[in-house]
Amino acid sequence: MTRASEERVWEILKGIKFPGMSRDIVSFGFVDRVEATAERVHVDLSIATGNPEAAEKVRADVEQALAELGPIQVEVRLEVRTPPSAAQQVAQSPDLIPEVQHVVAVASGKGGVGKSTVATNLAVKLGQLGHRVGLLDADIYGPSLPMMIGIDEQPKVDGNRLIPFEKHGIKVMSLGFILDVDQPVIWRGPMVMKAIEQMLGDVDWGPLDFMIVDLPPGTGDAQLTISQRVPLSGAVIVTTPQDIALIDARKGLAMFQKVSVPVMGIIENMSGFVCPHCGETTDVFKSGGGARTAETLGCPFLGSVPLDPAIMRGGDEGVPVVAAEPDGFHGESFKQLAEAVIAGVSSQQRPKLSIF
Repeated sequence: MTRASEERVWEILKGIKFPGMSRDIVSFGFVDRVEATAERVHVDLSIATGNPEAAEKVRADVEQALAELGPIQVEVRLEVRTPPSAAQQVAQSPDLIPEVQHVVAVASGKGGVGKSTVATNLAVKLGQLGHRVGLLDADIYGPSLPMMIGIDEQPKVDGNRLIPFEKHGIKVMSLGFILDVDQPVIWRGPMVMKAIEQMLGDVDWGPLDFMIVDLPPGTGDAQLTISQRVPLSGAVIVTTPQDIALIDARKGLAMFQKVSVPVMGIIENMSGFVCPHCGETTDVFKSGGGARTAETLGCPFLGSVPLDPAIMRGGDEGVPVVAAEPDGFHGESFKQLAEAVIAGVSSQQRPKLSIF
């Protein structure tokens, strides 16, 4: 084989995903060596995982994919390594946010379920309950925090660290504060991972009781970076009641389980519309799906948030509904959600970094 053919082998390997993940085995660093000749292709794999069946699946996928190169000998050597212990991981991965007590990820399997709205109001309510709170908008491709929190300026820099904004009683940071509002983010995985690490380690967050991380929808590089680089206390899954959203919510929950992050529970957003004139409730997107999914998956159902124009107006005007009406109906709803999150972390010690 020529060098070009060897490059072709690497291209093929980049198309093979680790089971249950959206990243390929090359970006994970699982491919140690590739040798290629006219008659033979040899690949060395080294995978650190507590799931040897998944590693064997990767080997089989590699063998099958390389067999399509033609009538050549394919050899795939697999080394399965035991993941480092929690203490070893901490020693190998410096803590990006050592002064933060609890990091809670707010995630969803798909977009359009109001995840950012829930994350923002949850963070503000935690602040109203007397906690020191930071809110990180880690939705690299669609940062919405600047509009939802009401900030239209760039953060200040002190030395080589960004100073987070403070508004509505919490500290906030988003890539949207730095990029032009109309500038599309067209980044590959390594750039996404680096940006998230910088918004954690290069921001002067100071001491915090809680950091709420608004993740992008899906199960991609941003989610994996957060779960591998930050000691997550847990994750909250946001969904809407309809079946298609619940299918994706289950995928999101399964992703956190694979990386050993405890799922605190499911929040059902847009659970019903209460008519402001007659008081009648209309289930626009069905009802009860979040509770049923939580029961099926064996995780807590944290509560529901209704479909209400007041929540939408708060997001558009930069004043979250719990900031505008802290003692109103929605303020009470998010208070229950915040108390559920507090209860979920109160009995835990600060968790250590985990991998597969």
